[in-house]
Amino acid sequence: MIIGWNIFAGVAALTAAFAAAGAGVALYRKNYSSVAMVLSLAALFVLGGFIVAFVITLGRPPMRTMGETRLWYSFFMLLAGSITYARWRYRWVLSFSTIMASVFMIINILRPEIHDATLMPALQSVWFVPHVAVYMFSYSLLGCATLLAVYQFFTRNDLYEAIDRLIYAGVAFFTIGMLTGALWAKEAWGEFWSWDAKESWAAVTWMLYMLSIHLRLMGKTDKRLNGAVLIIAFLALQMCWYGVNYLPSATESIHIYNR
Repeated sequence: MIIGWNIFAGVAALTAAFAAAGAGVALYRKNYSSVAMVLSLAALFVLGGFIVAFVITLGRPPMRTMGETRLWYSFFMLLAGSITYARWRYRWVLSFSTIMASVFMIINILRPEIHDATLMPALQSVWFVPHVAVYMFSYSLLGCATLLAVYQFFTRNDLYEAIDRLIYAGVAFFTIGMLTGALWAKEAWGEFWSWDAKESWAAVTWMLYMLSIHLRLMGKTDKRLNGAVLIIAFLALQMCWYGVNYLPSATESIHIYNR
């Protein structure tokens, strides 16, 4: 068993501890807290350091299995929460991003996988790493936007500025992910797009987020309508990421390596 993954439980616990401490300080302080930010950055440093060590141990970027993509999502979710806190000073956002990142780290602990250096030929493409990395970052930004939208849905707070900025950035990176995926598909399988289950759900997700953007550009400020669209879009994103693996059509998908 690879040494890097042997210590993941301890790394996850230390990461969660730093992140939770930062979230606690942010909630306690009425104004922006540099201590909370330092603790959040410490959490990122611990998890990021593990990812770097894991790359060296594996001899490849850890992006092949679902567990490895969850590792990146946890990192980027903490990063998205830190960026949102630093930019818009929402005291509670670090708590939500910490909880979401911790959930995915716990899943990785409870569902260990076999990690080795082998990569199937289709994954030995120059487009593989940027495609997965950009997608994971977009997922985290859109996840953070969804958290803000849900919070706004149940409160009287106006969080549209932060939600809009996160969605714009998230959709931009998601679009880049789709484009790099198309270039990768052309190189690996000879077609830019094949409309398999994962690609179809990616298209559905993209269109739902574009609907959200257009509603805002049209001046729609109904919190329930916008919140509902974002929640549905985020659920579609979950199908795009891992839900398709449980569909009958997944057995014929060219993305079967992600299971």
